[in-house]
Amino acid sequence: MSAFIFMLTHHDSTVPNALAVYDEIRDTDLQHVGFKDIGASRETLEKLVRRMHEDGRTVYLEVVSVSAEDELRSIMAARELGVDVVMGGTHVDAALPVLAQSGLRYYPFPGRIVGHPSILEGSVEEIASSAADLSSRPGVHGLDLLAYRHASDAEPIIAAVVAACAGPVVVAGSIETDEQIRAVTRLHAWGFTIGGAIFEGLLPAGPSARAQVEWALAAADRADAQSA
Repeated sequence: MSAFIFMLTHHDSTVPNALAVYDEIRDTDLQHVGFKDIGASRETLEKLVRRMHEDGRTVYLEVVSVSAEDELRSIMAARELGVDVVMGGTHVDAALPVLAQSGLRYYPFPGRIVGHPSILEGSVEEIASSAADLSSRPGVHGLDLLAYRHASDAEPIIAAVVAACAGPVVVAGSIETDEQIRAVTRLHAWGFTIGGAIFEGLLPAGPSARAQVEWALAAADRADAQSA
């Protein structure tokens, strides 16, 4: 089964009402929740992490900073906030010493990442080679793959990266259909994220965040049953 990670983010930024949205979905079966360190105050993020951990959830911070300096600042924020997993980022050589002995799991981006919001570039072979190199490094526990933010078909990219990666692969960004969730599951990605599509009401459910999250959870269950 591919795990659904609900990202409290839109346009690569944490939504201003993240605390209220989290409280709306707090009693669902959701196990994985994430955010970014931009768009909300440190106080808000501290409260989010505290509530998520009180509820027994795994907490993710996704790094989308462009410069090495900003990326390291985001990683330090992840350590200070006490999240469980740092996803994203491209400056792996600089990040690993900061994350050493922190206990945080680290899932950087494979491939060539450009722009903000981030997109993925490069051939399937180049992305898979990057995945193999990154996942072989001590301190890298998995990968954060922007497969649906690539100009070509996402499925060959997912398949190649899952085959090349020594750890779990999370497919992040631009997922909004049953078909995509079935593909992610069928191709053995460990998980997938949805954020902006929920806040835009793009999933085939009611417009509330709760209805959208519950649809995504059900879609993940359906995909798992179909791939069994």
